[in-house]
Amino acid sequence: MTMQNAIDWPEKYLPGTGDNFVSNEVIVKDITAARVWHHLIDTSEWEGYYDNVADISFPQGGGPELKDDLVFSFGTFGFPPLAAHVVEFQAPAEGTPGRLSWTAKQDGTPQERLDVLHAWLVEDLPGGRVRILTQETQIGEPAAALANERPNPMLNGHQAWLDGLVGAAAK
Repeated sequence: MTMQNAIDWPEKYLPGTGDNFVSNEVIVKDITAARVWHHLIDTSEWEGYYDNVADISFPQGGGPELKDDLVFSFGTFGFPPLAAHVVEFQAPAEGTPGRLSWTAKQDGTPQERLDVLHAWLVEDLPGGRVRILTQETQIGEPAAALANERPNPMLNGHQAWLDGLVGAAAK
């Protein structure tokens, strides 16, 4: 039996406790976690394989590669650029999954306020396979509105991100 790793959740963002939660996962062969990781952490590549992200910037410097404690911003799902902060960063290594997560926030009126944690797990599996898991918990009225749409735009948007990431890593 093979046990799969899980995302480590801060209590505030535990799945099922916010206003919107989505989980997307792919397992594919013939690419490695290291290769996927490169395309995931290099934000200069995002717009090349994912069309739901724009206006990526680094207000305190740094970038385009994500790293622990980095502050960045980006627009997605029609929201103005969200203020993001990398809160977990561990590159994949032999027997250890890559872990990346960031918080992203939007201030404003209660109808505008948004607080999310977007997490990624990238791990090599036996047989030349890689597993990519991305999950996001969202808190706020805009998140509740997204959760009520059918299909959920977050679910489809994150699947497009995964598919694009796999395509970029496979090239």
